[in-house]
Amino acid sequence: MAFRISRRRFMTYTAASAGVLAMPALSRAADRPAVTHGVQSGDIGFDSGMIWSRADRPAQMMVEVATTESFANARKLPPVNALPESDFTAKMLLENLPAGQDIFYRVRFRDLSHYEIVGEPVVGRFRTAPADRRDVSFVWGGDVAGQGYGINADDGGMFTFATMRKHNPDFLIHSGDTVYADGPITAETKLPDGKVWKNTLVVPEKAKVAETLDEFRAAHKYNLLDDHVRAFNAQVPIFGQWDDHEVTNNWSLSKQLPAAYKERDITLLAARGARAFHEMYPLRPNIAEPGRVYRVLNYGPHLDVFMLDERSYRGPNGPNMQETYGPEAQFIGPEQLAWLKRALMESRATWKVIASDMPIGIIVEDDAVNHKGSEAIAQGDGPPRGRELEIADLLRFIKTAGIRNTVWFTADVHYTAAHYYNPDKAQFQDFEPFWEFVSGPFHAGTFGPGGMDNTFGPEVRYVKAPGEGKQNLPPSAGMQFFGHVKIEGATGQMTVTLRDRADVALWSTVLDPKMG
Repeated sequence: MAFRISRRRFMTYTAASAGVLAMPALSRAADRPAVTHGVQSGDIGFDSGMIWSRADRPAQMMVEVATTESFANARKLPPVNALPESDFTAKMLLENLPAGQDIFYRVRFRDLSHYEIVGEPVVGRFRTAPADRRDVSFVWGGDVAGQGYGINADDGGMFTFATMRKHNPDFLIHSGDTVYADGPITAETKLPDGKVWKNTLVVPEKAKVAETLDEFRAAHKYNLLDDHVRAFNAQVPIFGQWDDHEVTNNWSLSKQLPAAYKERDITLLAARGARAFHEMYPLRPNIAEPGRVYRVLNYGPHLDVFMLDERSYRGPNGPNMQETYGPEAQFIGPEQLAWLKRALMESRATWKVIASDMPIGIIVEDDAVNHKGSEAIAQGDGPPRGRELEIADLLRFIKTAGIRNTVWFTADVHYTAAHYYNPDKAQFQDFEPFWEFVSGPFHAGTFGPGGMDNTFGPEVRYVKAPGEGKQNLPPSAGMQFFGHVKIEGATGQMTVTLRDRADVALWSTVLDPKMG
C-alpha cells in the first residue's frame, strides 16, 4: 500500500509547522496510525518470543509487555520502525521473560512524522516454554486459500482457525503453503459439481498470480483479513515453515513457469516470495543466513521441534532415480542434513518432533496430469533412489546414534492420515519404527488419498480423503483438517488426534516415550 497524505493531514501538518496549534485535528482517530492486520507471535522459547505487526504508514511500533492481562507493571520497550521498504511491517524479539508464563503484549504505532500522534493498541498473548514438566499441546497443518477458495463469510470464513483456537494450544506448527501466491482469488469459483463458491472478500492484488514483491505481500495480507485468522494469531504463536505455494506450484530451480507469468526468472520469483514470507511471519532472523527457515525450537523438557526447509536446497524436480547421492538428488541438502543430525544428537527433550513440509511415503508427482517427475521424497516402490537417499541416511543415523522418540508431522497433500513406518515391511530396513502424521488443509481444496511408496514400509493406519472422482472439494464440504497433540507433563505420553473443522475427533493414538 502506498503512503498517501490526505489533504486534511497535509493542511494540519502545514499549520503545525507554521506554529499553529493543530492537535485537535491530529488527534482524531482517522488521523492516527493503525494496526492493519492484527498481531502475531512466534518462535517462542523459555525466556523470549518474536512478535509482529503492520502499520498503515511510516511509523514506530511501540510495545508494552506484561505477565498480567491488566498490564500492571508493564515494561515498555524501545520502538521499532515500520517503513515502506518492509511494507510497514515490524518485528521485535521480546526477551528476559519468565519461563512457563502467560505473556501479554500490547502494540500500537506512533506516526514517524509527528511523534505525538499514537494509534489505538492491539493486544496479543503467548506462553513461554516451560522449564518444568507441565502439559504441552500444539496443533499443526497447512494449506490456506488454495484452489481459489478464499474468504467466504457465508461459509463462516476460515473457520478451521476458530476451531483450533478453542483448544488453546501452546503453538501452531504451520507446515507450509501458508499462502497460494500462484492462486488468484476471484469473486466466484466454479465447483466440480457445477455449484459456485463465492468469495465475499476479494482484493485487486489477488486477481492474478503473484510476480512483484507487492503482489507476494498481498497474498499474505489477504489471509490476515479473515477475522478467525487474526483472532487465532493474537492468541497462538506460529512456528512457520514454507513450501511451494509461497512462490509457485511445485517450484524448484528447474521450474518452467507457465504462460500466466510475465516474470520468467524462477530464482527472482523465489527471492521475492521468500522476502514476503519473512516479512509477514514472526520467524527469528538468523545472522549467518538471514533467509533461513530451518531451525530448532525448544519447548520445555519434553519437546524439541525441528523445523525443516525442503524447498530452498533441493535439486531439480524430475525423475530422481539416481542410485548415488549428488546435487541432482538433494532435497534437504547436505548443510541442513548435517545440522539436523547435530541438533538431534544435542537434544535432551523427551520427544523430537520433525516438522517436514512434505510427507515421506506419499507419492507426489511433479506433473500429475501426465504422471511424470517427482515433487516430493517418494520415488515409487523399491530401494532408496534419488531424494530417498537422504532420508535413508537420516533414518540410519537416528538408529545408529540411539536417538529416541522421533515423530514426523507434515501437511501438503490436502487430506489427513496416520502412517506407521515399519522396517519389517520396508525395502530399506536399517531404521527404527516411527510415526508420520499428516493433516490439512486448513482452508483449501481437499484431495487424495495419494499412492504409497514401500521403500520405508509405511502402514496406513488411518486416512480420510475425498476418494476417486471427488477431488478438489471446497471448504464448505467440511473436509478441512488439523491435528492436535498433547504431551502429558507427568509421564511424557503423547496423544495425537486428527480432527476436522467441526472439531470431530476422527482418529487418535497414544504414544509412550522410550526411555534410556
